[in-house]
Amino acid sequence: MSNFIQLVKNEQMKTYSQIATWVMYIVLAIFIIGFGVVMKVDQTMTDDQQASGDNWKQELKAENEQLQKEAAEQEFVAPINEKQITMNEYRIENNVEPDGYDVWNFVQDNRANISIISLLTIIIAAGMIANEFKWGSIKLLLIRPISRTKILASKYVSVLVFAMTMLLFLYVLSFLTGSVLFGFENFMEPYLYWKGEEIQQAAIFQFTLSQYLLSSVNLIMMATFAFMISAIFRNSSLAIGIAIFLMMSGNAIVGFFSSKEWAKFILFANTNLNQFFTGTPVISDLTLTFSVSILVVYLVLFLGLSWFFFSKRDITNV
Repeated sequence: MSNFIQLVKNEQMKTYSQIATWVMYIVLAIFIIGFGVVMKVDQTMTDDQQASGDNWKQELKAENEQLQKEAAEQEFVAPINEKQITMNEYRIENNVEPDGYDVWNFVQDNRANISIISLLTIIIAAGMIANEFKWGSIKLLLIRPISRTKILASKYVSVLVFAMTMLLFLYVLSFLTGSVLFGFENFMEPYLYWKGEEIQQAAIFQFTLSQYLLSSVNLIMMATFAFMISAIFRNSSLAIGIAIFLMMSGNAIVGFFSSKEWAKFILFANTNLNQFFTGTPVISDLTLTFSVSILVVYLVLFLGLSWFFFSKRDITNV
């Protein structure tokens, strides 16, 4: 076990010894801080989320009257307005005052940057094995008295550590930036959201943390896929290209085949676990248990192929 931990440490040292890795963190930081500055300067982006003050119940009632009037005049906005009216009524009945735009809104908005982390992690995963063959260092690695399985596992765990570190960096920097620019009250303020046709209430810290963790599922699956392609073809560019293409087109693929019975077995129909907690499943008969099971099958398949090709690879001609 100590050997394995040392292998992971070595992989982390190799990753963070590269200037490109630190550039990735800088780029992510620029996105977060830059977005915060834009939101702070352009007040029109947060005006609709400003606190209502002491008369917030009366203001919500007036808003509901306006929304009902709009729904009667324009049928296409009726479904959206009805949901907002229901949300406002829930707030009034349960005495849940709407908050203005604060740190938690900013943290949630920055969840979109997980897609950037996915791209960066794919790059790291794609080069984790391919670069060893490219640079010829794979021979030095495999002559050590350590099994190929343990070496491969240490590389994969190193990819996961990098991904989770980036995710933590995103959450913490978003929180710090949001606190400075938009203010912070407490960790337990209530947050309302839709789960199917019902309104749910949760502590905001718990909610945002769970949203980030659920959003990391797609990140992990695509990084594992890139890791597999790297192990099979020993080509980081190919791994990056295919993984990014599939990540970008995943939703379109699911949408195109959504009418098919077998569409629920497509990887990308199951990677968004948020759909079971804050929305409606993209395919009606999907369940959380089914999606998790499908993800486990894909994960085992990706890792199994990675192990097979890496363990059988002949390095005499490298």
